[in-house]
Parts: sequence; structure tokens; C-alpha cells
Amino acid sequence: MAKFIIRRFFTSFLALIASTIVVFLISRVISDPAVLLLPMEGYGMDPVEFEKMKDALHLNDNVVVQYSYWIGGIAKGDWGDDLATRQPIAPKLKEKWWPTAQLALSAFILATVIGIPLGIFSAVKRGTYLDIGGRSFAVLGQSLPTFWLGIVGIFIFAVQLGWLPSGTMGEGFFLNKNLIMPTVVLAWLPMAGYMRLVRSAMLDVLDSEYIKLARSKGVSQRSVIWKHGFRNAILAPLTFAGVLLAGLITGSIAVETVFAWPGIARWAVEAVFSNNLTVLGAVTLVFTFAFIALNFIVDILYAFVDPRLRLT
Repeated sequence: MAKFIIRRFFTSFLALIASTIVVFLISRVISDPAVLLLPMEGYGMDPVEFEKMKDALHLNDNVVVQYSYWIGGIAKGDWGDDLATRQPIAPKLKEKWWPTAQLALSAFILATVIGIPLGIFSAVKRGTYLDIGGRSFAVLGQSLPTFWLGIVGIFIFAVQLGWLPSGTMGEGFFLNKNLIMPTVVLAWLPMAGYMRLVRSAMLDVLDSEYIKLARSKGVSQRSVIWKHGFRNAILAPLTFAGVLLAGLITGSIAVETVFAWPGIARWAVEAVFSNNLTVLGAVTLVFTFAFIALNFIVDILYAFVDPRLRLT
């Protein structure tokens, strides 16, 4: 088990280093970094002062030296300055991270609590109206665009009925009306994914010989489904869960934009339109770090659930 964890940690660390290299090289390839990071050239800045600023940012050094200073600054918490405000990125990054994490976590909980039981009941009631309804729900969830669901939700529940706010974050985590619509819209697609994945895994398990043996021995239906069936079908949704949570963090751009949610994903969209390179790089790294960390955690959980991984 220890070897498995060390091996996974080493591969995750290599992926992390590779991602930082890719992000850094992209920032140097797309254009002259001096023009991107010091956009004041040609607007009255003294050339001598401009060269001093380039030296301060180590832009006159070779790429390896620039990367060393850049990654060293990130390790110390220095993510550079926001080109729009000329303020440090790190404090704003902390401020923007929690709204996105809050939205992603609430959507993850909702998708897991509804999607997994729906997939189990759809498999158990195969061919019934419950199964047909569950599959129809999954098809709609995977075909309807997220931004369209958000707009329709605002029109119905905010404009027409006036039940829920149309946007912004509000206050608090629990009993926060502002969180309801963004959470449901963001969770709709993963709920459908959970449902289809769990249904498929449960159908394979329920058709296996040991399930037939358990039923022939008089084991109760509840034990067959939850103890023997779902316990052996949990590997697929567990793998999906880590990728899902990371995807909710990185894929909340449309939801945050539609509902004016002040998160890191919406901040990234604003950075794209303003060509704010430093913010884009910081957000990309944060998303990458989150994805790698969550996948590492899922790998460890996977090893605890499946003993075969601990023995290989």
C-alpha cells in the first residue's frame, strides 16, 4: 500500500511540474512577455526605466532562469500582479476561490445524493416506468446546454414566479436562496452522468452469478442491492467522483457567468476579454492543481476500496 501511495504521489508531482512548465512556456510563446507584462511601453515611458522593469522581472535572462524565478515566486505565494489593477494576484485569488469551491461542492453533493440512488433504482427496476423516467432524465441532462438551463431557470423562477434571486452570491452557505439555482443548473449534467454510470455498473453486477446465488439462498432484496450489488459496483462512480469534482470547479464558467457568481471561473472569463495574462496563468495553475490533487485522492480511495490495487 505504501509503495502504491508513493508511486501515485510521484506521478502526481511530475504532472504538477509538467503543468507549470506548459503554462510558463505558453506565456512566453504567444507574444513578447515584455509587451504583455509591461504594456506601458510606447506610451511615454522612458526606455531606461522600461529596461529596469524588465530586469526586475528577469525578462532579460534566459527562459530557464525566468522559469526558476517564476516558480519560486509561486512557491512563496507570489503569483504576480494583476495587469488590470496592478495589485498582487494572491489576495484576490483567495477571495475568488471560495465562491467557486462553494458552488462546486454544493453541486457535487446534490449530484451524488440524487444521481447515485437514481441509477441504482433504475437498474433494479429495469424496464419499468421508473427506469424509463431515469433514462429520460439522463438524456436531458447530457443534452441540454448548461448556460441555456441557467437562462431558462432565471426566466421561470426569478422573472415569472419570483421565487429565487436571479444572480449574485448572497450570504451564508446553508439556507442561501442565491445558491439554489446555480447549484441545480451545475449539478444537472453530473447527476445524469452518475445515473447512467451507476445504472450500467449495477446491471452488470446484478446479472452476475454470485448475485443469483445470494438470491437463491434467500438473502433479502435490500442486502442484495446494497451489500452485494452496490458494494461491487462502487468502483466506477468512485472514479467518476474525483474527476467530477475537479470538473465542477473548472467547468463552472458558464454558471458563474450567467448567475453573476463572483468566483474564480468568472474572473478567468473577464481576464480573457481583457487579455490579462497573469490572471489567466494563475487561474489555469489553480485549476490544474485542484484537478491533480483530487485525482490523487481518488487513487488512494480506490486502493482502499479495491484490494487488488494494494497487492499489485
